[in-house]
Order: sequence, then structure tokens, then C-alpha cells
Amino acid sequence: MTELDKTDRRILMELQLDGRVSNAELAQRLGLPPTSLSDRFKRLVRQGFITGFGARLDPHQLGYGLLVFVEVTLDKTTPDAFEMFAQAVRRAPEILECHMVGGGFDYLIKTRLADMNTYRRFLGEVLLAMPGVKETRTYAVIEEVKNDGPLPLML
Repeated sequence: MTELDKTDRRILMELQLDGRVSNAELAQRLGLPPTSLSDRFKRLVRQGFITGFGARLDPHQLGYGLLVFVEVTLDKTTPDAFEMFAQAVRRAPEILECHMVGGGFDYLIKTRLADMNTYRRFLGEVLLAMPGVKETRTYAVIEEVKNDGPLPLML
């Protein structure tokens, strides 16, 4: 892994807080010449520290008021079973995140849907129909306490 200096970390922190900041504004905030900032920015992208940009949308305004986490246990824990499940997950647009975990189950899935009726359909028609799914446990979120924290970069 490439070492990041303090300036690189400050650039990354500022971009996490405001991804729409212009190069000129960011250079001014950090006390760097715009050319130097541009070179550093390009290097951070090229080296994979910056993976993309996008807008954060309000899911409630868009009709996705229900946030659900689902524990998934597969019937087999073989490389083929993991790969078949992962491929199915990648094809399901309702699944926002899926993480293979260690512990009492195999995967943790994050999804956002309109309501519990929509979740019930998703569970039956999408999730339980995926290859190898043996068991699920559902956790509906009552309150989102924190969901936009930046990575804690050491400055």
C-alpha cells in the first residue's frame, strides 16, 4: 500500500465531507497551488484511494422508507456455493450492500424498500430464491442514528 502523507489525508478528508468542492476551492482550503492539488488528486484516483463520486439521496423522499438488514445462512459453505450466491446478489438491484462475515451466519445484506409488504415480496421472490439460501434473519431499522460518517483518517 502506498503511504499517504498529511496533505493526501487532508485532501481525502475534505473530499469525504464535500465531494462537490472545486479544485480551486480545495487548493485554497489546503494552501496548495492548484496544479499541485490536481497532480495529487489524479494520483489518488490512479492509485485507487478515490473510487468514485456520487450524490447522497434521501431515501425517504424517494419512497424507500424501510431499511432492513438480513442475516443469510447458506446450506453449504463451499467456494462454488459462495460464488453462486454472490453472482445472484450482484444481479439484485434491491440489495444495496452484501458482506460475507465470520460468525454464526454467512452474509449480512442491507436493503432499502418502500415498506414491510415490499420487503415480504423481496424476501420470498428474490432472497429466498437465491441459490443455497438455507435460513434468514431480518432486522428492520427503527432509527438511523449515524449513516454518513467519513473514514477516520489520521491527520
